[in-house]
Amino acid sequence: MDYAGDVDVTETWRRLSEDPQAVLIDVRTTAEWNFVGLPDLSSLGKQVQRNEWKAFPSMDRNPGFQRDMEQTGVAKDAAVFLICRSGQRSRDAAIQLTAAGYKNCYNVAGGFEGDKDAAGHRGTVGGWKFAGLPWSQG
Repeated sequence: MDYAGDVDVTETWRRLSEDPQAVLIDVRTTAEWNFVGLPDLSSLGKQVQRNEWKAFPSMDRNPGFQRDMEQTGVAKDAAVFLICRSGQRSRDAAIQLTAAGYKNCYNVAGGFEGDKDAAGHRGTVGGWKFAGLPWSQG
C-alpha cells in the first residue's frame, strides 16, 4: 500500500485522543474551512492543521503542499490523519506524504461530510459531522 491505510472517523478521534503526537491535517480548501466547518480538537488540547491539497476555485493541486507540511514541524514518524470532504483528496495527500518520508499517514475514510445520500446531499451518510464528532463553523 502507498500509505498506512484508511481509518474511519471514530477510530481517528480515538487515536487523536490517545496519542499526544498524532495530528489531523485538513486538506480541503479555504472556502470549505470557512463555509462548511472544521473538526474541533480543542477538547483534546489540539488544533487541526490546515493545508490545501487543491486550491479553490481552480482546484489545481497546491504545488507547495509538501513544503507547507514540512513547515508545520510534524515529526515524520507521527501518526498523520488526513481529512477532506469525502476521502479522495486526503487519500492522494497521504500517498504523497508517505512518498516524502512520513511513515504513518492515514486517510480519514468518509471525510468531514461523508458520501452523498440518495438525494445527492452530503452530511447524512458517514463522515465526521454525521458521527457527531466535535466541529465548528465560521
